[in-house]
Amino acid sequence: MNILVSSLRVVVASMGLCVVGYTGVILGVAQAVTPATADGSLVADASGQVVGSRLVAQGFSDPRYVWPRPSAVNYDAAAAGGSNLSPANPEIATRAKAIIAAYGVDAPIPADLVTASGAGLDPHISLAGALFQVPRVAKARGMDEDSVRGLITRLAFAPGGPLTQDRIVNVLELNLALDAGA
Repeated sequence: MNILVSSLRVVVASMGLCVVGYTGVILGVAQAVTPATADGSLVADASGQVVGSRLVAQGFSDPRYVWPRPSAVNYDAAAAGGSNLSPANPEIATRAKAIIAAYGVDAPIPADLVTASGAGLDPHISLAGALFQVPRVAKARGMDEDSVRGLITRLAFAPGGPLTQDRIVNVLELNLALDAGA
C-alpha cells in the first residue's frame, strides 16, 4: 500500500511540474520576450475591434478583398491540416479548376492561389498572387489599379530578410489597409 501511495504522489507531482509548472514558465517567458506573439498576434481594425490574427488565414470571398490561399479545412484553426489527397487524385484537379473558375480568368494563375498550404491556414500569399488580384480588387472598390498595386508592394516583405528574393503579403493586413484607404 505504501508503494501505491508513493507512486501516486510521484505521478501527481510530475503532472503538476510538467503540466502547470513548465507551461507557466514558458508562457511567462513568452509574455516577457514577445507579448504580442504570446497573445496570438491579434490584429484590430480602425475601431479597435479584434478581427483576426497575423498568423492564421481567414477566408475572403468578397471581390473587394484580396483572397488568400485555398484552405483544405475551411480556415478552421481547430482543424488545421492539409487535404491528405495524393497529387494524382482527380479531386485535386477538380478543386483547382473550381478555384480558377472563381477568379474568372484564363491567364496563368500563381500556384499559391490555387493550392492549399500544408496547414491550410497560411496567412500569406506571394507578391505575385496579390498583384494578380489587383484588377478585380481595384474595379470592385472603384480604385485606381496603380494605387492598389502600390499598397500591395509597400506591404510586401521578404520573410527571410535579405537572404531571400521572394516577397509575401499578409492577406488580413492588406485587406485592413484597403478598408482604411491607405
